[in-house]
Amino acid sequence: MSVGVIDIQHAGDYEAILEKEGRVIASFDKRRAMIVEQLDRAAGQLTWLRDDALLDEVTALVEFPAVYEASFEPEFLAVPQECLILTMKANQKYFPLMDGDKLTHRFLVVSNMKVADPTNIVTGNARVVRPRLADAKFFFETDKKTPLSARIGKLSRVVYHNKLGTQGERVDRLVKLAATIAQRLGADVMQAERAALLAKADLVTDMVGEFPELQGIMGRYYALADGEPAVVADAIQSHYQPRFNGDALPQGAVACAVALADKLDALIGFFGIGQIPTGDKDPFGLRRAALGVLRMLMETPLPLSLPELIDAAAAGFAPELLTGDWRTANADFFRERLRHMLRDAGHDHKAVDAVLALDPVRIDQIPAKLAAVKAFAALPEAEALAAANKRIVNILKKSGAEAGTTVNVALLHEAAEKTLFAQVSAVAPGIEAQLAAGDYTAALKALAGLRGAVDAFFDGVMVMAEEPATRANRLALLSRLAGLMNRVADISRLSV
Repeated sequence: MSVGVIDIQHAGDYEAILEKEGRVIASFDKRRAMIVEQLDRAAGQLTWLRDDALLDEVTALVEFPAVYEASFEPEFLAVPQECLILTMKANQKYFPLMDGDKLTHRFLVVSNMKVADPTNIVTGNARVVRPRLADAKFFFETDKKTPLSARIGKLSRVVYHNKLGTQGERVDRLVKLAATIAQRLGADVMQAERAALLAKADLVTDMVGEFPELQGIMGRYYALADGEPAVVADAIQSHYQPRFNGDALPQGAVACAVALADKLDALIGFFGIGQIPTGDKDPFGLRRAALGVLRMLMETPLPLSLPELIDAAAAGFAPELLTGDWRTANADFFRERLRHMLRDAGHDHKAVDAVLALDPVRIDQIPAKLAAVKAFAALPEAEALAAANKRIVNILKKSGAEAGTTVNVALLHEAAEKTLFAQVSAVAPGIEAQLAAGDYTAALKALAGLRGAVDAFFDGVMVMAEEPATRANRLALLSRLAGLMNRVADISRLSV
């Protein structure tokens, strides 16, 4: 394609002359843009399957890109399209053409040769991809001859981890844990058990052996071919989700039960044997697993207690296997993942710290609590109450065990403490009802009405009075107030 020897008089002319006479596009970004434009044009009414990583790879493989359309025999479309797409992208660097969500038998090739008659290029690429597709078809047809249920026994010969046993032993744990979670969600326990039992069976199929990226996906196809219920088949595929940041979550209670079981079993098992992620090292994908658990609980949402889920997962392991203070390390790990996740989502860091300071067990309630803290922080009384709460917490911390357990009305001498007690007693039932109903915003806003009484109390009352009974009674009043103020979040964290 080049004119031959190229004479460049000035360095500034290098790029333009190289393109015109040498047929080399020096700029990566320009080549990439040319490929995208040509792919768009060649696709016509169809859509080329966008993959930015593949696009970058192809851009780096060519100097003067030209896009051509080729095709394969429609009979190969009987193979699950994920197999064909992966084959074309991973092995041949082709861009499949889609009709909506459905794969067509046509694909686009990015060539390094721009020629008037591309027949040889088109037929050559069609010829090269055919054996790959034939292999995929052979694997699929062969795998279907053996039901997934008949493959479960082979998992006992597949090592999961030398300290955590085989995949077969892991499946036994997943079945029990998925059943426990499904029961708590009110889902079909038998379907959850069946999905968990079959979830890893496709690991010993020929297709997944050739293309590990298809684990779960092929399990769903094989389960449907075996006549398993759609709910079970869908759970087999989606129990790996979310696979990456922004990936879709499992849909339905059965799928969520199996997905949670899979991730929690991995987290507890590896933390139990001391394989905790450090720095950038996370060989077992535990950060991704923890984020998956948190996203499912929060975004689905699922009314489950995270500590109870952890306990249920831990019950599947021999007690002597879980060594060291794994539980504290695991709780800290979840808390930090949650903190980063919420901050990355744009929530105010003070609000996040205030909510997480109470170690909430119900992750599904956190968005509502954050919204309540945000609404409370916008009130004119918020800063003063947050500062007062911080002062109360410090006083109670320094006082140790001096605070009484209940407030004795007879020991309330000052007008300000009587007023505060009366107002706290008046709003408490309403706040408790609002908290029980999950209306955290209304509960926090109700606290704003206490600002005047709180300010007056600190202005006119000596909390640490010399008389022990009076001091203990006033500390009891502050303890009751703090308990009411800090049910949704530790609002002292909002103080500057």
